[in-house]
Amino acid sequence: MEKPGRREVIVLLGSAAATTLIGCTGQAASESSAGQTVGGCVVTPEQTEGPYFVDERLNRRDIRVDPTTGAVKAGVPLALTLRLSGISGGGCDPLAGALIDLWHCDAGGMYSDVRDRRFNTEGQKFLRGYQVSDASGLVRFDTIYPGWYTGRAVHVHFKVRTSPASARGLEFSSQLYFDEAITDAVHARPPYNAKGRRDVMNAADGLYRGGGRLLTLPLVAHGGGYAATFDLAVQT
Repeated sequence: MEKPGRREVIVLLGSAAATTLIGCTGQAASESSAGQTVGGCVVTPEQTEGPYFVDERLNRRDIRVDPTTGAVKAGVPLALTLRLSGISGGGCDPLAGALIDLWHCDAGGMYSDVRDRRFNTEGQKFLRGYQVSDASGLVRFDTIYPGWYTGRAVHVHFKVRTSPASARGLEFSSQLYFDEAITDAVHARPPYNAKGRRDVMNAADGLYRGGGRLLTLPLVAHGGGYAATFDLAVQT
């Protein structure tokens, strides 16, 4: 069972679209309990990166493709935008130049480039990649709606690093979650339906109960699939 991380991060409330973002109000964050609002930001515990992070250093927007074979993972399209801000000196401003990794399982519940008791995908690199935040703190990923595996609610992992080569750089990991009704609709379609209904809902997932409500993506229909913009801010 994955266990929550200890360090806290500041996560802005996710918006339904890029035009309705919620920003910090200029008040510096302090030591606070998870879930408190601090200067317009919501303090949420960092969540574990889990056992499946691999530092592939694949700088790319479209993570559906396995660069080793050219194969594209099948699934419902998901366009994900993250907007990163840094809290420092009493302000909350876009954080540029940070690496944001994204990774998750495929429609059948498998991660790439790992050996697991359920599968062995070593050497494959599907559904993994990173982008560098631009001057507005934005990164964008084209991927698919994730499947599920035993013991976890449906989720996506992400990691933020400001200086990956330095031990002094900022680093934290967390996870993003999905509306249950939308997941039901997606997982009723192929190729997801070949696996059957998931065995853990959000409310029964231990990590989700540790802040998942604040990490749930505000999905909207988009291009035959879904899109979401999610805003987060970290202390720098």
